[in-house]
Amino acid sequence: MFQKSFIIICFWVMLASAVANAQHKYGLNDTILSTAVIYNGDTIESKTLENLGVYYRLTAAQRDAKAKYDRLRNAVYVTYPYARRAGTVMNDINQNLILVIGEEQRKKYIRSREKELKKEFTDPLTNLSVYQGKVLMKLINRETGNNCYEIIKEYRGGVTARLYQTVAFFFNSDLKQPYDDKNADYVIERFVKEVQRMYGYNDIRKLKSM
Repeated sequence: MFQKSFIIICFWVMLASAVANAQHKYGLNDTILSTAVIYNGDTIESKTLENLGVYYRLTAAQRDAKAKYDRLRNAVYVTYPYARRAGTVMNDINQNLILVIGEEQRKKYIRSREKELKKEFTDPLTNLSVYQGKVLMKLINRETGNNCYEIIKEYRGGVTARLYQTVAFFFNSDLKQPYDDKNADYVIERFVKEVQRMYGYNDIRKLKSM
């Protein structure tokens, strides 16, 4: 009984002390600063509420769309540097071939540049997936203005191009990958612009048109 009375007395003492401290800190005539806004002549107190995060679960269709989006974005980031470099070399080859006279000299020049491409790209390209390879072919088209079938046909002949096209068919691919940055490949073009901004690339196509 004594213990209960003691606890009750202590509680009231602490409560009275808290009230006394509060009255001492803020008297009747004290001013508490607060933000306010004036609306239609009335002064209204204003407060800034904390941010409220709203989360929701993605549907199966949304998760699938996001996975496809991320996969394409990753493929562009991986393959665009290769497409850009290959495009630079191929465009340079085309310009230099104008000055090469004779079929034999032409073939000799192409073989020398082909060795350059193989040395630079063989190892990295073997690590690409089939899907990344498709994106790479589109990007090469973007950088050169020609699809891979036309490029192989020009440099290696029509028979070789048809052979490679047949092989590509078994991988559910197509050497004649078109590139339409306004419609079908609009998203790829957005990713390309993103990569160019991130790494400070100039757009080769714009430089060629100047």
